[in-house]
Amino acid sequence: MFSKLLLRWHLHHNHRKMPWKGIKDPYKIWLSEIILQQTRVEQGEKYYHALLEKYPTIADLANADEATLYRLWQGLGYYNRCKNMLHTAQIITQQHQGKFPDTYDAIRQLKGIGPYTAAAIASFAFDLPYAVIDGNVVRILSRYFGLNIDFNQGQGKKEFEALAASLLDQKNNALFNQAMMDLGATICKPQNPLCEQCPFKKKCYAFLNQQIKDFPLKKIKPPLKHRYFHFMVIEYQDTLFIHQRKEKDIWHNLYSFYMLETKEIQLEDFILLNKKNIKPFTETYTQQLTHQKIHGLFYKIKIENPKIIKDLGLISIQKTALKNFAFPRMIISFLENNHYLSS
Repeated sequence: MFSKLLLRWHLHHNHRKMPWKGIKDPYKIWLSEIILQQTRVEQGEKYYHALLEKYPTIADLANADEATLYRLWQGLGYYNRCKNMLHTAQIITQQHQGKFPDTYDAIRQLKGIGPYTAAAIASFAFDLPYAVIDGNVVRILSRYFGLNIDFNQGQGKKEFEALAASLLDQKNNALFNQAMMDLGATICKPQNPLCEQCPFKKKCYAFLNQQIKDFPLKKIKPPLKHRYFHFMVIEYQDTLFIHQRKEKDIWHNLYSFYMLETKEIQLEDFILLNKKNIKPFTETYTQQLTHQKIHGLFYKIKIENPKIIKDLGLISIQKTALKNFAFPRMIISFLENNHYLSS
């Protein structure tokens, strides 16, 4: 009955459109799923089209120049996704003759692909009977069955997986999975769900007991860490000085200005001694990550002799070349707001 109600809703009332919906190409499905990790559909669509235009096949992606790929990914954040995607494309090309693996276990072995993404590729591309469980699905099952279970705990995840597998329509598993995710995204929403339009309203535990806000079980979030970055926009004539972040931290492999991390900064902290040449920008930039919030301040520093910064590990670039380098979202916002990218 659950599956019949869901598929009937999907057939007659589900009007959600996405460019990758209904396709069978595992490469395109994989690409869309990686993009949508930590990214809203509306934001992810333009990246999906841009990446496919540049890399129409997995072989094209495997041969991608890393810097070019990072620039296309610029603004999505979580750059490990991009790094893993390139590595996986190379593995598929080298070890699987360019053919995407067609079993769940083989897909799961690929770097950057967890249970959810593997199930999505297995189901949507190869019509294999694996339940796709994302936040939308967890929310529907929690509310419908009144499950006071934490999905993020080991045993809780197993219970959800078993329940989702038992409900899966074996003959129409791809449609079932897509319908579940779409129902959660458009009807059984986290806030202000459209319960009167839901095909399950007559049997939904949370709706019948007026406990919609109680499900799913709210996980305790770790305290947010605040970090304070001070960026030195060092200028010499028509050149700027940047470096590539290689440390194991956020923004790995992206480019940045020279930076000091401290909550409060004194002019004496600057390695450039001529205080007259230091001009702070007034705006504070922020970027919210999963468990930390970055606060950024920028300072324009004009120097008369590049030799005074020769030990900082920076490279000099023309201002007009900024667009050729991949920067974190925070720095992009600064560059755009201060017309560094207008040329």
